[in-house]
Amino acid sequence: MQGRNPAADKQKAKSTAAKDWSVRELVKDYRAKKLVNLADSTQVSYGRHLKRVEKKLGALTVREIEASDVVAVIEASSLTWGESNMLLITTKCLFTHACGKRLISANPCHGIMLSALLGGWPPKRQRLMPTRDELHLLLNAGMRRRNVLTIRVLLATAVRSAELYKAKWENVDLDEARWHFPKSKTGTAMDIPLAPMVVGWFTELREMAAESAYMLPAHSRGRAAMQGGDAHVSKDTIREAIGYWLDAEKPAVRRFTPHDLRSTMKSHMRALGVPRDISEMCLNYKLSGVEGIYDRHTYFDERKEALENWPTFFWLAGLAPT
Repeated sequence: MQGRNPAADKQKAKSTAAKDWSVRELVKDYRAKKLVNLADSTQVSYGRHLKRVEKKLGALTVREIEASDVVAVIEASSLTWGESNMLLITTKCLFTHACGKRLISANPCHGIMLSALLGGWPPKRQRLMPTRDELHLLLNAGMRRRNVLTIRVLLATAVRSAELYKAKWENVDLDEARWHFPKSKTGTAMDIPLAPMVVGWFTELREMAAESAYMLPAHSRGRAAMQGGDAHVSKDTIREAIGYWLDAEKPAVRRFTPHDLRSTMKSHMRALGVPRDISEMCLNYKLSGVEGIYDRHTYFDERKEALENWPTFFWLAGLAPT
């Protein structure tokens, strides 16, 4: 045809085809270009919600999606308020990516209010601090030995449960009684001093781990196989072990979560006379008003003294030195 530019027509056709991307194609592109640059925990959280979006909307084109479609996905998922909020955040990020690629000119998530769908944010759960009597029962619980040791380590070091189940032996030096946390996207590097009693528990866990690189290797061969032959335990393992013990033995212990052990340690350390700023540092909190980058060696000696005195409470709670 006279007056037509074949090259321009081809480029225009290619551009038009790109704008007809399916949501499934968009999710794939988002995973490859955006998701991989986020923190590990965020990748896991966003990842499971991207699967929900892909399952419900994957076959539709990006340009077809309207706010009502996003609302339908949220309502059909029947998640908790917090998880529904994360689903909305993830979906909004996904379609912001689409806007950046000029597949669409407006994000269909804009204007959606979760409070209009599910009501206001539910009351924040108050942290539970087990009493000395409850800790006595917990520290001597009739669980599998590895689970008992895991709970003791959580309480003695105040690390987050995710930090423990992902931990590798390459970062533990039992001779120096030191547990190193490498720098990550969510925090700076730091070393945790290990009290003699805790070194004993780590030694026992080391023997149980056998050839695994992880401090708490997966029991399931299937889970290990999916991770290339070696994997850490599921993130729910400790919580489920505690729940099973509470349901099966019905001890005089209120229901708590692994994260409650952090606030428990902080409160009891204060009762033992540990200064507030040091107890905060033991939990790897950043002190208000402190400027600059946190030096992992700062306060190491003070934290070491506090964490070595902290097992005194274990003795007061009736824990035998095993």
